[in-house]
Amino acid sequence: MVFLFKKSLGQNFLIDPNILRRIVTTAGVTEETNVIEIGPGIGALTEHLARSANEVLAFEIDDRLLPILAETLSPYENVEIVHTDILKADVREVMGEKFSSPEAPLKIVANLPYYVTTPIILQLLHEKVPASSMTFMLQKEVAERISAKPGTKSYGSLSIAIQFYMVAELAFIVPKTVFMPQPNVDSAVIHLVRRETPAAVVHDEIFFFEVTRAAFAQRRKTLWNNLVSKFPELKEQKK
Repeated sequence: MVFLFKKSLGQNFLIDPNILRRIVTTAGVTEETNVIEIGPGIGALTEHLARSANEVLAFEIDDRLLPILAETLSPYENVEIVHTDILKADVREVMGEKFSSPEAPLKIVANLPYYVTTPIILQLLHEKVPASSMTFMLQKEVAERISAKPGTKSYGSLSIAIQFYMVAELAFIVPKTVFMPQPNVDSAVIHLVRRETPAAVVHDEIFFFEVTRAAFAQRRKTLWNNLVSKFPELKEQKK
């Protein structure tokens, strides 16, 4: 069987076992840990997770990969594949149905498709999926934006949206040469640890994030002009 990679699904599979092991170590996965994986692909990372974790729940959207995953993961009784789009799933409900011990500490680990990285991470945070940490491999530029410090060039609304809930650390860079097929850019592994409380106290989180997105919408504009573009009523209030 010849497998044709789908560019529309951002399919670039990591094949270097040393980096796979390093991801699992960075994530801090142990035999007491439940893991959610997003986009297991051909199961390379899933195998390493299964060897270390209590249970692994892997969400895969591509039905062509299901027989490959079934064969690759057949030795592991602690892995279940959920054939669905993570963005359309009620993750908390699926956890309750699929994990035999849903009370175990939860970590999320994934090699995320570049095209859908931000929506997935933000949805997991906004739906308050109860993971103590999230470890993702994603495009290097996005990892730098997520982990950026205030005042740096990469700092923006994405940094704020994720660091509001999580402490972000860029763990290590992954060269493009260790993927099949090889992408055009390098990747990075980012490790996010949940804060005990959000980074700030806000009355309305949804409105807060709308304001931060507006503030960073066009960097060449002043803060005031960016905000007025999003909230034109501010002009009237200033008069």
